Amino acid sequence: MQLAYNASIDAYRQNEVPVGAIIAYQGEVVASAHNQVEFTRDATAHAEILAITQATQKLGDWRLNDCTLYVTKEPCPMCSGAAVMSRLSKVVYAASDSKMGFLGGALDISKVQSLNHKLNITSGLLKEECKEVLSHFFSQKRDNSSHRD
Repeated sequence: MQLAYNASIDAYRQNEVPVGAIIAYQGEVVASAHNQVEFTRDATAHAEILAITQATQKLGDWRLNDCTLYVTKEPCPMCSGAAVMSRLSKVVYAASDSKMGFLGGALDISKVQSLNHKLNITSGLLKEECKEVLSHFFSQKRDNSSHRD
């Protein structure tokens, strides 16, 4: 999770929502990414999606069985769906997201009985550190937007 946190700091420095993601396979990091929505002008350029793409390319398979995704914020609906579709074994996230999180925050995709793949989910690792970075980022955004008027 520390590597995902470091990636989130990179995102923060690039004025991106500070979310970082790492995918590990058999103890080896096979993907590392952070949000790049602003840079790419692509709403799907979330850290999780970019990391999943990197991992599939490195491992040569779209099925990421036996892989673990470490991410600094609970994945949104799109990223949670991608985690299921790519067959990740486990998702470990730091900070919960009660508005957009789909692994227990707003909703829980893992409770959908009809899905043919179930994720093992763990939360809270480096929670406070990751929440602090997110809070600081959005606080700065609010402060900057109030000065524009």
